[in-house]
Amino acid sequence: MSIIKTKELTKIYDMGTKKVNALNGIDLTVEDGEFIAVMGTSGCGKSTLLHMLGGLDRPTSGSVEINGRDLAVMKDKELSVMRRDYIGFVFQKFNLINELNVWENIILPVLLAGKKPEEDRINDLCETLGIKDRLDHTPLELSGGQQQRVAIARALANDPKLILCDEPTGNLDHKSSTEVVELLKTIHDKYKKTIIMVTHDIDVASAADKILKMDDGVIAEA
Repeated sequence: MSIIKTKELTKIYDMGTKKVNALNGIDLTVEDGEFIAVMGTSGCGKSTLLHMLGGLDRPTSGSVEINGRDLAVMKDKELSVMRRDYIGFVFQKFNLINELNVWENIILPVLLAGKKPEEDRINDLCETLGIKDRLDHTPLELSGGQQQRVAIARALANDPKLILCDEPTGNLDHKSSTEVVELLKTIHDKYKKTIIMVTHDIDVASAADKILKMDDGVIAEA
């Protein structure tokens, strides 16, 4: 069953005196449970594609459907609820709140959704990610690799079906990068999540089931 489908997905940025075609009519289908890596040089459109798939930006033309629902026609509030309940985001910058401890950072999306945290499930998640003994620490007391593990846990706190990762190892050393990618594979297998990961690193991309290569706003190779 397809979880994502794009049709003629196009994004054009108006840079004043010129227009930049970031995406040029992309047709893409992502099946439920896939782990896909998107690769390409800087400026090829891979992060723009991820932002479109996550509803963080709207297309100039074309469509993005998640579970058959077209994001382009959703009102802002409806789109916000879709992102909150259905999609988890992991970014290159961890975006943790230093004034909160690890546990508080992880459950924040749940509280913002007006829900009660499923403590057993989240504790299991923290055990899987190797941060169970760091829950009362603040982000500033953690290494970069540990902070990214916390960010992954936060992305999964609402138990979303889809995880979108934008250069998740970009701020990490080689050892931490390898560990984070292995953990993403574990998350994919254990919790049956669909993962789309943007990366420029072939070693990181090789962890995925499928690699898509982008060039000048199109998928050049799959």
